[in-house]
Amino acid sequence: MGGRTYTQWNVGDHIAHALRHTVSEEENRQITVMTHNPQPLHLDAAYAATTEFGQIVVNGLFTFALMIGISVEETTLGTLVANLGYDKVVMPKPVFIGDTLRVQTTVTDLRLSQSRPEAGIVTFRHRCYNQRDELVCECLRTALVMR
Repeated sequence: MGGRTYTQWNVGDHIAHALRHTVSEEENRQITVMTHNPQPLHLDAAYAATTEFGQIVVNGLFTFALMIGISVEETTLGTLVANLGYDKVVMPKPVFIGDTLRVQTTVTDLRLSQSRPEAGIVTFRHRCYNQRDELVCECLRTALVMR
């Protein structure tokens, strides 16, 4: 299924995305190294074992990016003009290596673009959960999509 145009969305539309993803140690290492993040909590198992978490915590940027990525196919694939912003990003629980993540999306707002009559603005609330149904990441994404 591809993304939807502005006129195909309604406030309250909800998608439980079927794609799930189990986080690997290598994925966490790659994003942490690629972003030059020296935080030992993400890279050093011996150090992480001494923290309150007792193990490596997955880099939050990976969790956030995965949440958005999982949502794209059913929200904005082929219809996106531009992402306008991400707001109210929260990560209430840590993600660990081996956690399996799933995503849900709800449309919270719709408005026509004032500057682009061929497009509309859709606000999505994305929520990411682990296999224990704990909320691990949430945000609002504002997207300019084709009408």
